[in-house]
Amino acid sequence: MKAGSRNQHPATRETLGHSRLLSRAMVAAMGLIGIVGYASVETAFAGVDDFNSTITVEIYNYSQASPAVLTRAEREAGRILGASGVRAVWLQCPVGKSTASPQGLCQKAPEATDISLRVLAAPIQNKFQDKVFGFTVHPVLASVYYESALHLAVREGAEFELPIILGCVIAHELGHLLLGPNSHSASGIMQGEWRPKQFHLALTGRLLFASQQAKLIRAEARRRMELKTGTPKEQHLAMVDPPAEPKFPK
Repeated sequence: MKAGSRNQHPATRETLGHSRLLSRAMVAAMGLIGIVGYASVETAFAGVDDFNSTITVEIYNYSQASPAVLTRAEREAGRILGASGVRAVWLQCPVGKSTASPQGLCQKAPEATDISLRVLAAPIQNKFQDKVFGFTVHPVLASVYYESALHLAVREGAEFELPIILGCVIAHELGHLLLGPNSHSASGIMQGEWRPKQFHLALTGRLLFASQQAKLIRAEARRRMELKTGTPKEQHLAMVDPPAEPKFPK
């Protein structure tokens, strides 16, 4: 698919809404399990390429997501990427006039290697409500729907885990930018359809990139880092002619 194409990514079906996967009492316990999962994942992937693959993500919040929720979501998305050996640097950018310190970095001229993430309220078309969590415009723009993640969390009695769910959605969409269009897979966080099993894995910190995907996103992150030191012409070519889309076994 050519750069600039817009893809909607369904993340869940109505079957998920009708299945009460967790009671409210269990959600608190899942939070503790998620902490344990965090520690084990970091240990397992410690030293992978020494985190030589780094991406910088500029975040523009157009939703009602609070700074606290967004920060926790960034932390979860960063943990998921970190488990694959990619370090994420998050830059929260103002969406209006501001004198905040990040303003200068956010307002710099965009490069082919930049990644922008928009946190939008909800899909404009109601038919996508609660079924689509985001979309990407390859190779540099990702958008996620805050209200879709919120409605799923409330419906499943896991509203306190909203940042975890939103973080998984963010990691999924960033995965599309790093892996290429049409990069859904049969397992892991890049599955196109999230059912109760994936919801459970998300809350326990185990919804991650598959090993082959991890290798590809590390390579793409390194490629983007190298392009930052390239000439403007090289950066332009990277924007208009992205690398071939990776293929995954069914």
